[in-house]
Amino acid sequence: MQYIENSLTYEDYQRLRTSAGWKNFAKLQAERALAGSRYTVTAVWHGRTVAMGRVIGDGMYHILADVIVQPDFQRRRIGTTILTMLLAYIDEQTPAGGRTSIQLIAEPGKEAFYERFGFKKIPHEFCGSGMRKVIYKE
Repeated sequence: MQYIENSLTYEDYQRLRTSAGWKNFAKLQAERALAGSRYTVTAVWHGRTVAMGRVIGDGMYHILADVIVQPDFQRRRIGTTILTMLLAYIDEQTPAGGRTSIQLIAEPGKEAFYERFGFKKIPHEFCGSGMRKVIYKE
């Protein structure tokens, strides 16, 4: 597996979102969002992008977005590697004496994956069963 920084294309972005059962955005909207990403990681297997993750934010507040591993490549530690790289990037960008807030929205049933990295659920009365949960790490 090869992990490549800052090379996420619209085509791979759209295909991976579809593979996860997520709705896609308009092409222009997605291209602008990808261009505004602070950092991206893709996992490439034999020339095909099979996973991705993005960091968006302003340097104090970061959002991990679109962390997706194609279903037939899950459970191979690819997501763990991508998440580790995303968090390392944020750590490298945080100045000495600084701090950051990292947030993401987890799919139902995926919260434990992020909790292993120190993320915590934010309780919210609208996050019932079957709804995505916002979780954070400081």
